[in-house]
Amino acid sequence: MTKVIITGAKGRMGQALLACAKNFPELEVVGAIDQGDDLGAVIARADVVIDFSFHSVTLGVAELCAKNKKAIVIGTTGHSAEEKAKMVAFKTQIPMVIATNFSTGVNTLFWLTRKAAEILGPAFDLEVVEMHHRLKKDAPSGTATTLLEILGDVRKLQLDKALRHGRQGITGERTSGEIGIHAIRGGDVVGDHTVIFASNGERVELTHKASSRDTFANGALRAAQWLVQQKPGLYDMQDVLGLK
Repeated sequence: MTKVIITGAKGRMGQALLACAKNFPELEVVGAIDQGDDLGAVIARADVVIDFSFHSVTLGVAELCAKNKKAIVIGTTGHSAEEKAKMVAFKTQIPMVIATNFSTGVNTLFWLTRKAAEILGPAFDLEVVEMHHRLKKDAPSGTATTLLEILGDVRKLQLDKALRHGRQGITGERTSGEIGIHAIRGGDVVGDHTVIFASNGERVELTHKASSRDTFANGALRAAQWLVQQKPGLYDMQDVLGLK
């Protein structure tokens, strides 16, 4: 039996995790932590912590997991480079899964995006469009950021120089060395992501649309069960799903 603590338990993803955990007979939720609760008081009960809290909270959660030798699954996004570097440093002490999206479909999209970028080559212009609900606090989404990192890696581009966050005014002709990113917010959209490869005479579009947070919750719970069997190190959903 894998014993799990969920942090950010009162949020949208936290509630989805609690509901979906009931469908995992070999998993037991032994703690539901949110703002004002003391994780340290209950962490000894768990094998793994699943964090969907807030970017400023995650580092403290990871530090507590490392201190208590507990595995951690991190789904929270919006971390600064400094925050992420400090979190990743704990990989020498505990097994960690850090992923911007736990959906099986989205991780297939990650794989397909890399393959398409490699096959289509530099003749195709790259654009990413993402849409989420009006309450989402960060932009672009963590999933879109991963897609951009994949494209940048294949093209050998520095993203801080290559990204174009929307366009306004007299921008001049599009260059081959840029990647467009467009964040749309509205309604109750769970998460839509499209990667566009556009060339003269043809266009390829890869799209994933999520209609339920259960897809993310089920993936995170699957990751938690997988992670407790691993050695200390940094993993992602590609590892969990055997896509590497």
